[in-house]
Amino acid sequence: MTDLPTDAADHCESFLDNVATRCKERGAALTPIRRDVLALLYASPNGLKAYDLLAKVKEARSNATPPTVYRALDFLIEQGLVHKIGRINQFVACRHDSHCLPSLFLVCPRCGKVSELHDHSLMQALMNSIGQAGHQLDSPEVEITAICPACAAA
Repeated sequence: MTDLPTDAADHCESFLDNVATRCKERGAALTPIRRDVLALLYASPNGLKAYDLLAKVKEARSNATPPTVYRALDFLIEQGLVHKIGRINQFVACRHDSHCLPSLFLVCPRCGKVSELHDHSLMQALMNSIGQAGHQLDSPEVEITAICPACAAA
């Protein structure tokens, strides 16, 4: 379904097989449409908007509809396999086995590049500060606008 170089395609298939196994262990199923949606997001490191995703899914499944894609996205988010970046209304595949803390995303306002930042101590400190202020996060994703290296160099 994706046009990846052979190494990347093999890595994607391995990733998807691992995800399917983890879903099965949790009593969930990575159906063919869910697998296709996750594969497309995995092949798009900066993520995709839902309707761009739908267009790509329709290339292989002409009968795909918006509810089909949204149901797949809902499942993938619930399983911790996909993150929704609300700031730019895009979805990105999670490339990590699990998160004990919310995910921190850097979103470039110029090109839309999305990078997941992994800094356990930073996120723990942020969660502690939020809790001390009497608040709690509304979403498992924390988004920060930050100019990416390519745009900063341009």
